[in-house]
Amino acid sequence: MPRLSRLLTPLLLVIALVSPAAAFDTRATSAFVFDMKTGTVLLSKNADAPLPPASMSKLMTLYVTFEAVRDGRLSLDDRLPVSQHAMSFGGSTMFLDTTDRVRVEDLLRGIIVLSGNDACVVLAEALSPDGTEEGFARYMTQRAQQMGMTNSTFMNSSGWPAAGHRMSMRDLALLSRHIIEDFPEFYPMFAETKFEFDGRAPQNTRNRNPILGLGIGADGLKTGHTQEAGYGLVGSAKQGDRRVIFVISGLESRQARAEESEAIVNWSFRQFVEKSVVKAGVEVARADVWMGDATSVGLTPASDISTLMPVLAEDRVEGEVVYQGPVHAPIKAGDQLAELVFAPEGLPETRVPLVAAEDVPRGGFMARMRTVSGLLITRLRQGPEGTL
Repeated sequence: MPRLSRLLTPLLLVIALVSPAAAFDTRATSAFVFDMKTGTVLLSKNADAPLPPASMSKLMTLYVTFEAVRDGRLSLDDRLPVSQHAMSFGGSTMFLDTTDRVRVEDLLRGIIVLSGNDACVVLAEALSPDGTEEGFARYMTQRAQQMGMTNSTFMNSSGWPAAGHRMSMRDLALLSRHIIEDFPEFYPMFAETKFEFDGRAPQNTRNRNPILGLGIGADGLKTGHTQEAGYGLVGSAKQGDRRVIFVISGLESRQARAEESEAIVNWSFRQFVEKSVVKAGVEVARADVWMGDATSVGLTPASDISTLMPVLAEDRVEGEVVYQGPVHAPIKAGDQLAELVFAPEGLPETRVPLVAAEDVPRGGFMARMRTVSGLLITRLRQGPEGTL
């Protein structure tokens, strides 16, 4: 049998594309900027570190609630009771008390626009497997893991400071993408700048997102602030057919958060243009096949691949096709076998799956004998220590 560790195969591929980008020098202690259309990561700074997310983690409470409404387990017109625990919260609230029964739709706006800690707890207790906020937090963590947010652990529903309550900037960006793509019917709420609930909190009616209404396409998502986390924002903006999601944390003031957010949006849209990397169906490399009717199989992207490049860049980038091989037959066209890895200079690495371009059936007796003979010849040429 072949030693797969010896046969890890990187193939150098040069594709007409890109060169250096001027990196954004952010003041945030951690940041992640992502272009949704092309999948290009424009900025990654401390993006995978689990950090205190403050109220930005309310996005997970919202996502779980959106799922419950979609699945019919909750209705926007349902009225939910307010527990003593929910009423006890300070910070940003809707000023709910135990005599209230609040519509789910009002609670959603209370979280999105007003950042209501009490509203989070009301929804958490209603949806919790055991009726407690702690049980809901455990469910949030499990659901986040299922969605690929591997650096997220929740201890509560609101982002209230708690040991172990952590999210990474990349996870927050992934969650934001899910909200935008999975629940377009709810996403317009994130652009609302004002919500007056029952006239009881005139001092808390305005959305704290500093880039809404600036005319730069901003339409979401959530601010956050605690002493430990500093000032942060999960933001998104759309200009033309491009949408950018960004997450920043660790700013020292509201003003710094506002300035940094607007600067990131302007940089993301003004300093990059979209370029094609390779079209779907175009063979970019071939992978060796083990015990197949053919000795190799073509590798191609399943869909068109494009990326963003700096506006003044040359049309060139170097990439690698990486796979673990040889690949065992039988192989079906469309099977994912490899990745195309490329990184325009100055930008983080991008990895794109490559699939088999054609079927490769398992070979007959003679094909298998040729494979084994070829391996033996290769081993003899390498010598007893496996080196040429």
